Amino acid sequence: TMFTLRNTFRYSLKTVQYKQLKNFRGCLGSVNLKGRSFLTLKDFKPDEISHILWVSADLKHRIKHQGEYLPLLQGKSIAMIFEKRSTRTRISTETGFSLLGGHPCFLTPQDIHLGINESTKDTARVLSGLTDLVLARLYHPIQILADLLTLNEHYGSLKGLTVAWIGDGNNILHSLMMSLPKLGVNLRIATPKGYEPDATITWEAQHLFKQFGTDMQMFSEPLEAAQGSNVLVTDTWVSMGQEEDKKKRIKDFQGYQITMQTASVAASDWTFLHCLPRKSEEVNDEVFYSPRSLVFTEAENRKWTIMGLMVCILTDYRPQIPQLKL
Repeated sequence: TMFTLRNTFRYSLKTVQYKQLKNFRGCLGSVNLKGRSFLTLKDFKPDEISHILWVSADLKHRIKHQGEYLPLLQGKSIAMIFEKRSTRTRISTETGFSLLGGHPCFLTPQDIHLGINESTKDTARVLSGLTDLVLARLYHPIQILADLLTLNEHYGSLKGLTVAWIGDGNNILHSLMMSLPKLGVNLRIATPKGYEPDATITWEAQHLFKQFGTDMQMFSEPLEAAQGSNVLVTDTWVSMGQEEDKKKRIKDFQGYQITMQTASVAASDWTFLHCLPRKSEEVNDEVFYSPRSLVFTEAENRKWTIMGLMVCILTDYRPQIPQLKL
């Protein structure tokens, strides 16, 4: 099938018709992602991730700061398939695609025959003939692009930073494990016992960190992970579909709330990220609303990075701003 929907996955982009890539020539200026599907950052090389971030930063500069109108996706359409509630993913994709001159179609199981009266395979074939792009509920690499752009804007570069993940071993963490080593970023992970990241992904990540000369360490104590880290990151402890386990999960995560005590052992230039929505048990107000918190810039950058990604996989656009220092 063109795409697969699973409730435990998050959002990824898939182009409806895969086109052969131009030969990769080894430098950022030669990167061409037109026709690629975007399912997981595991599939993307360092210069390809960097290129998406460069295009995203370029669009943000030209559209937000320069006030330019860039109808780069005029005549294009995207099918946005959502099974659950969404704020950032829906709004960023819908407004971003429209801002670039395209036509977004918001679809739920109540709107189309998705597995009811029609197989998912047949629906995918139909959508592939009607739209240029499908946004489906898969992994969550789109969030990581926003995180990376936010950190690059704040620190000026990514290489050498240390990120501390304090929380559940979920798909956000998995995407970080597949991307950070490629950009020279170290990762320190603290999860409660029984909530560790997937063992296969951990094994793959260990090889990636070794390959790119970066470091990944795993702990069970939050303060150990936060020690000397530049970026403190957490996510929801109770994802959609896990509501029945809420009491148990909150109990199991006792001691994992990010507070100023957590930040006291971090690097002097520490910042905080959270993909939202946030609950107070995950991070207290003092940290969440502090000047060190980048969460609302991070949320805005969901739009610019999804726009950059869509432009990369649907067009031959070349950025006008200088290449980012990553």
